[in-house]
Amino acid sequence: MSKNEKEEHLAIGVDLGGTNIRVALMNKMGQILQEGSRLTEAYKSRDYIIQNMIKMINTVKGDYQIKGIGVGSPGPINQAEGRILDPPNLKSLHQCPIVEMLQSEFRDIPIYLENDANVAALAEARVGAGAGKKSVIYITVSTGIGAGIVIDGKLFVGAQGNAGEIGNMIISEKGPQVANLNTGALEALASGTAIERVGRERLGIDGGAKEVFALAMAGDSVALKIVEEVKTYLSIGIANLMHLLNPSIFVIGGGVMQSGEWLLPQLREKTSHLLFPSMRSHLMIEPPMLDHKVGVIGAGLLVFT
Repeated sequence: MSKNEKEEHLAIGVDLGGTNIRVALMNKMGQILQEGSRLTEAYKSRDYIIQNMIKMINTVKGDYQIKGIGVGSPGPINQAEGRILDPPNLKSLHQCPIVEMLQSEFRDIPIYLENDANVAALAEARVGAGAGKKSVIYITVSTGIGAGIVIDGKLFVGAQGNAGEIGNMIISEKGPQVANLNTGALEALASGTAIERVGRERLGIDGGAKEVFALAMAGDSVALKIVEEVKTYLSIGIANLMHLLNPSIFVIGGGVMQSGEWLLPQLREKTSHLLFPSMRSHLMIEPPMLDHKVGVIGAGLLVFT
């Protein structure tokens, strides 16, 4: 590591998840130099979790001078206050002033907080599948559905930081009404939770998207119909975003897409048919490149925005 890199161009990324905390020392190119992970133990107290995080940061930091610490957390968050609000899988950290708590330990180091979908989008846009592209929309299809928008290398978060909440985008007025989502919202129709619900209702199974996809690949007609519906709903959502923002590329990740990565070519074709003919040749839908490190890399890159 060069002297300049040691003094000026290092950051620490923290990926705070419901299951694991990942921490990495990295440079502005997203290259990880030191890293560590441990269980979040989300059932334990706020102080226990934050102190664990501080220990991990100090371990990877060593005696290096760093430019800042970026934290990616499940939303919702209040970025202006540096506070985690009420993510379902981190109940111990509800209303947690995480930036203030970290700042009390790392007094002279700037702390940055962003939601996990946005940091994943930043990572894929800067050093992943969207590298070199002018505009990138990263969509995660997992337990829920969300998106991050990166334009000219910078996150677009909207007036109150809520840009990208596409899970609540209305896709079908005849769709289900689930939790606090709109009736017929994309997340209620095509997320992992939605696929699990429909699989239970129509197939009597509890294996979630993975089992539905396996049955579809084996030729089960009911499972095939469920998968076809999911592709339709996702393609409508992507087409809406294409007409609205016309990004250079869509990067689609998340647990559902990992289980059904074979869906991607069909999703491209289905989406293409919903676009103006002149836009079809410009549609790019690709899988992510950074896998499970996307969160920690994106968190570190917050420091260099």
